[in-house]
Amino acid sequence: MADLKTRFMGIDVKNPIVVGACNLSQNPETLVQLEKAGAAAVVYKSLFEEQIQYEKIQMNESLHEFDDRHAEMTSIHPKLEHGGPKEYLMELKKARESVSIPLIASLNAIYKETWVEYAQLIQETGVDGIELNFYSVPKDSETDAATIENQQIDILKAVKKVVKIPVAVKLGPFYSNPMHVVSEMDNVGVNGFVLFNRLFQPDISTDEQNHTFPFFLSREGDYRLPLRFAGLLYKRVKGNICGNTGIYAGEDVARMILAGADCVQVVSAIYRNKPAHITKMLSDLEAWMDSKSYGSISDFRGKLSKAEVSDPFAYSRAQYVDILMKPEEILKKYPVV
Repeated sequence: MADLKTRFMGIDVKNPIVVGACNLSQNPETLVQLEKAGAAAVVYKSLFEEQIQYEKIQMNESLHEFDDRHAEMTSIHPKLEHGGPKEYLMELKKARESVSIPLIASLNAIYKETWVEYAQLIQETGVDGIELNFYSVPKDSETDAATIENQQIDILKAVKKVVKIPVAVKLGPFYSNPMHVVSEMDNVGVNGFVLFNRLFQPDISTDEQNHTFPFFLSREGDYRLPLRFAGLLYKRVKGNICGNTGIYAGEDVARMILAGADCVQVVSAIYRNKPAHITKMLSDLEAWMDSKSYGSISDFRGKLSKAEVSDPFAYSRAQYVDILMKPEEILKKYPVV
């Protein structure tokens, strides 16, 4: 039987399938199901400072909505304060106690001071690590790329200074040069890289002429971008590489590891196919490894990375140019007449 053991953000795990941050982890029963299905680790639902700030504003408005209704009463409510991250931390601690596999917290804050404060509070819950969710949406044309990157690296340094548990970063794909950003963060001593964050995108209803907010599950085949960068980063960074987005089958896991990843994160595959799908993915991965006579993950990890293949153009634009030079091949598969 194949040995599936590998590492995720410096933590030894029993196989390469990690459940990514999502609402599924909030339910203790689902957490247990994920562990029974074979998940190597779970990243708990993200703590978003934006949500806390929004809830504080809503609460304040509700408390003071009727303050001016009576001349002798400044407020009809006692003095109340929003609990901040306390509810999340309480649920996170319960989740840590409900499973035996590694449980990782996910954090997305706004201010550097809050990143540090929340990271320290999260560490106290007993989780095995923290995934910093560097979700940055461009809002103006004045902020240059270097400013955003330097802010994130500064936050990473500050968090690494105050916590002792492993720290990973979950990055978006829209840096001018993701390789440079990953390299700089690797120098800080980050324990793992999750490639890539699937950023939420709003849509527009042409009938209602308003914004809609659809579910944004990944689709099969969406793994190609993280696969490319896993192949480029293999042997170039010390932190573990975790492929994310579009991982639906055991074969997808094998592809990502062949490129150079240590492990993968899955979310959409579980939403579509239930927790038991993890068991099938692991079974299919084992069967593939047995068919290729691979005894362990390390036997084939990075076998098709840029560092290991002889084709100098395998991860370059030359592949695309080669396809354009052979239009008849495309027309054979997709005839237009």
